[in-house]
Amino acid sequence: MSHFAKLREFRHQAYALMSNGRDALFDLMDAVLVSRSVSSFAELSVSPVFRRRWPSLYEALQDGQPPREEWMELYSKEIRSQPQIVIAGDHTAWSRLQAQTLRERTYEHQANPMSGAKPITLGHGYSTMAWIPEAEGSWALPLLHERITSAETPIEKAAAQLRQVCQKLNVRPLSLWDAEYGCAPFLQKTADIACDKLIRLRSNRVLYGPPPAYAGKGRPRKHGEVFKLNDATTWWPPDEEQTVEEVKRGTLRLQIWHSLHLKQAPTQVLSVIRVERTSTSSTTPLKPLWLIWIGVEQPPLKTIWKQYLRRFSIDHWYRFAKQRLHWTLPQLATPEASQRWSDLMPLLTWQLWLARPEVHDSPLPWQRSSTTLSPGRVANAFATVLAVIGTPAPEPKPRGKSPGWTPGQPRSRRIRYPTVKKGFRKPKAGAKKSA
Repeated sequence: MSHFAKLREFRHQAYALMSNGRDALFDLMDAVLVSRSVSSFAELSVSPVFRRRWPSLYEALQDGQPPREEWMELYSKEIRSQPQIVIAGDHTAWSRLQAQTLRERTYEHQANPMSGAKPITLGHGYSTMAWIPEAEGSWALPLLHERITSAETPIEKAAAQLRQVCQKLNVRPLSLWDAEYGCAPFLQKTADIACDKLIRLRSNRVLYGPPPAYAGKGRPRKHGEVFKLNDATTWWPPDEEQTVEEVKRGTLRLQIWHSLHLKQAPTQVLSVIRVERTSTSSTTPLKPLWLIWIGVEQPPLKTIWKQYLRRFSIDHWYRFAKQRLHWTLPQLATPEASQRWSDLMPLLTWQLWLARPEVHDSPLPWQRSSTTLSPGRVANAFATVLAVIGTPAPEPKPRGKSPGWTPGQPRSRRIRYPTVKKGFRKPKAGAKKSA
């Protein structure tokens, strides 16, 4: 079976799982894949592959029902044959600063290019779980891409998504997480999930060693000696230490300490890995990389830290989704329509991945040819792929012209919703510290 035949079968399976609005949604996805640059969401309706009129764009997102869980099952079938599955989780913001009539807008973190400005925006947060298929490259294939409601936190949403994804897989995956998830709540919520975790730690974290033996008086201690990441005087000799030579990174010193834990999660035993670059031509010293490992069978120290570098692929996918897949382009009126539009992003990415083996590089005039195709390079040539495989959606059937708004019927002003500020409980200053 050729790869184009596999892609055609995948598209037909995804189409069969859909119900309302599937014809318009499939035309919309094809228009996204062949449109490299558009200035407005309605401009997608003039694409040659969108065979309907422009109101169908919004009607499809209003009436359509993308089967998110069924599509995730379809994605999972594609990766179950892999001997090792590496997944990564993160969240990002869909900024909607002027959308005062949009429900459940929250304060979200977003990097600001202006120096000194607060990295805050108003909009919706979205949490993503993605399969990272390659050790190097920019490919990340989302399995779930869901909105974080105003009643959820990114930690709670990520834990629920990780549980849902691991239930669909037949092997124990390795999950990669940024420093935001290197906290006790996330470790506690994911303690019973069958997956290994490799998480970056902030350099100001404080951990504790195993507690000493019970002395026979009072309550048994929960914590042992303090291990401060930014204070080398609190470190004890590592359980393992290696020096390796990397072609791209030079000389690295690797250290690992076992049997540590966070103060708020004393039962979650973890290992701490420190990666320090000792040889560099830069005058500014590079900060070491701190990681924690929680799993069943730990890989060798010289290879385990490299797995974390695969996590950056999900950052590449966020940029690709916003810039090339036009994810944050439409100004949709409801959170439900925004979620339906967001559900299409994983399916679009998987189509590009399945088309990659048979696609020839079609660089723009100012680009160099490449043998390793990124998602953007495959998208540049996807119009030729559609000409070969076609679409499972039938031709549209004209239904006549809508009568439009009834003359004289009053229009009601849309409701303005306040921005939701999520609560954050700080520990009391006079709280008694546990031993």
